[in-house]
Amino acid sequence: MPRSNYLFTSESVSEGHPDKVCDRISDTVVDAYLAVMPEARLGVETLATTNRIVIAGEVRGPDSVTFKDLEELTRAAVKDIGYEQAGFHWKNNDVAIHLHAQSADIAVGVDAAGNKDEGAGDQGIMFGYATDETPALMPAPIYYAHKILKDLADARKGKHGAAAKLGPDAKSQVTVRYADGRPVEATQIVLSTQHLDESLDSGAVREIVEPYIRAALPESWVTDQTVWHVNPTGKFVIGGPDGDCGLTGRKIIVDTYGGAAPHGGGAFSGKDPTKVDRSAAYAARYLAKNVVAAGLARKATIQLAYAIGVAKPLSIYVDLHGTGEVDEAKLESVLGQLVDLSPRGIRTHLGLNKPIYARTSAYGHFGREPDADGGFSWERTDLIGQLKSALA
Repeated sequence: MPRSNYLFTSESVSEGHPDKVCDRISDTVVDAYLAVMPEARLGVETLATTNRIVIAGEVRGPDSVTFKDLEELTRAAVKDIGYEQAGFHWKNNDVAIHLHAQSADIAVGVDAAGNKDEGAGDQGIMFGYATDETPALMPAPIYYAHKILKDLADARKGKHGAAAKLGPDAKSQVTVRYADGRPVEATQIVLSTQHLDESLDSGAVREIVEPYIRAALPESWVTDQTVWHVNPTGKFVIGGPDGDCGLTGRKIIVDTYGGAAPHGGGAFSGKDPTKVDRSAAYAARYLAKNVVAAGLARKATIQLAYAIGVAKPLSIYVDLHGTGEVDEAKLESVLGQLVDLSPRGIRTHLGLNKPIYARTSAYGHFGREPDADGGFSWERTDLIGQLKSALA
């Protein structure tokens, strides 16, 4: 029997967090290649530390994308995030690029040939999740933790009043109280943000951020009993990769559902959409969101499993958490019929062979609005009618 009264906490980190800087750079490289060659293959990792960025990995793509191009794009990404500090500056960072050709052994297993369809780029399990507790059909704790940081970043970059004193590096954490299974209030709010004015203390930072936090949360959620922790360690001037080394792919729970749903373990950023770590996780979210949006359940978890070089998923699993209006086994069968869940089928259905990934690198891959150019296509709810007809 699922619990109905409890506290649940999720965290988010801003685009200036050291790991998110690396995710942004890795996805910027992915976009650069896909913009020229939609079928490019990439596995790109980035490390960032004091005044140094190292990009490494495997690529199969056009020679017209040069290392000089990638260095310029990297500096532009760091500039857009907002780093112009002595220990990490978009103009002065040393950028080292170590990209080499993709393994021929992997290519043989993954590429289509003769009667063999394109196979998955790796083995693994991927999960998608949706819940009706927020308008975006996302869990409330991670949804609002993201929103707090996104709103603060927009204010900082727009130089809105005192928010201009904040730096790019920040973390948020929201503890939500659930009553009868529904989110009703924030019991604890944690916000740590870099600030450029060294004279600011925790109290002064709270004065800057509190209006944005209150505006981001539902009106009744902040009460006299809500506990605030704003810059609890005090001064936070040295931020980003100068304060802590960053790596691609270390914020996979932040990227997904904040711990409210399972995670297959694979990171997203730096991978082209033939990699099912990324594309199948997007497909699973797409399916789960459409199930909930169609009113077939209040919550849905969907697992997909793949083997390297094999086109079709090994299994499709659906859990409606006791909230379903349909048989889960039948739904598993219907989902596999409505959407081709092979790597090529997913990319075609969701239009993933496009330069749409740098924008996913912060504030969550899920719960975002679909973009006109195909970004966040997995957030569409265009499967509702087909689902209802197939299950009627």
